[in-house]
Amino acid sequence: MENVRNIFETMLTSPVIFRNRDVLRHSYTPEYLPHRKNEIEALASILVPALKGETPSNALIYGKTGTGKTATVNFVGNQLEAISRKMNVICFVHYLNCELIDTQYRVLATLAKILGKNVPMTGWPTDQVYEEVRKSIDERNQSIIIVLDEIDKLVRKGDEVLYNLSRINSELNNARVSIIGISNDLKFKNFLDPRVISSLSEEELIFPPYNAEQLQDILQQRAELAFNDDVLDSEVIPFCAALAAQEHGDARKALDLLRVSGEIAEKENSEFVTLEHVRKAVKKIEMDHILEAVRMLPTQNKILLFGMVLLSEAGFKKFTTGEIFTVYKSLCKRVGVDVLTQRRISDLISELDMMGIINSIIISKGRYGRTREIKLDVPNDPVKEALLEDYRLEALASAEKNIRNVASLDIFEYT
Repeated sequence: MENVRNIFETMLTSPVIFRNRDVLRHSYTPEYLPHRKNEIEALASILVPALKGETPSNALIYGKTGTGKTATVNFVGNQLEAISRKMNVICFVHYLNCELIDTQYRVLATLAKILGKNVPMTGWPTDQVYEEVRKSIDERNQSIIIVLDEIDKLVRKGDEVLYNLSRINSELNNARVSIIGISNDLKFKNFLDPRVISSLSEEELIFPPYNAEQLQDILQQRAELAFNDDVLDSEVIPFCAALAAQEHGDARKALDLLRVSGEIAEKENSEFVTLEHVRKAVKKIEMDHILEAVRMLPTQNKILLFGMVLLSEAGFKKFTTGEIFTVYKSLCKRVGVDVLTQRRISDLISELDMMGIINSIIISKGRYGRTREIKLDVPNDPVKEALLEDYRLEALASAEKNIRNVASLDIFEYT
């Protein structure tokens, strides 16, 4: 009998690319942040009163994705807590991501839990939860910095929680609170009540995008910690930096590219990370983003896209709006969903086109008018798998098995 080797033995004996891949993740805060000295010092000057028993100003921090906003706040927050312990001053920085905690109740309930209070995530009156937070903060002489990342997501559902938190100091006898809001959207203050703006935006910091040279420094710093010696081709870091610089100086994209390039090299049992691995990483990341967008589509859009996948699998390299509509109607009946008008379906096709999932062009048929020719711009299998993750589309899982004649539009007859 053949001696089957344990699969993990094979993986463990393959060339080792990474020393610590987590260094390349967004959640990692390095001991030094290249090219953010001015922003670090500006934020530290806002928060230093906390070490003197005084109330720090509230602040809003703006900048595009990947400009180091969250990393800078975490870096300064860690240093603030570290020196407060040396000085025997009670100072804590509490971080909340408002993309995940996007309602007033959840923000207050999460704060209450962080502060050691047993508050349910639903069910209590909001005023009661706020009172628990206020009492917990005021139990001792301390400074609390509340960081609200993606604050614009919270504001779009109402600014009452910001109004209460930004004025909480007037209700405290022992403690002090400062609010730090982080946003990618410079216009989000348009959603705020003027009273909230006046109390919240006492200080404002704007983070500029990184250029290619700065991104290269960031990647070099992380690469020294993340990779084993001499595994990176000399052109990999400059190439990743240049690609990310084209995307508004996004350091997150640069780090993702470098990490995924290393992971691809690792899977291929390569001893080195090369430019070819970076090119593959670009395609993989783009596909991951597209699949995530597919998963977030409304049901009607998913059914429409599933029909396009079936047409493509049946050998149709291009198809018209009418052909898609014929398939779409059959699929709607199978799922038990109302059929939209062909005009509305044309609008949904345009939306998929703008997302880069399909490619469509208007062509002239001479005296027969114009029509739209459409083709999928993404591979069939991963898109189909992403669509069928939706339980509402389970009835479509066997649709392609019922194709009877790939040469005509009657291919979609279902039993």
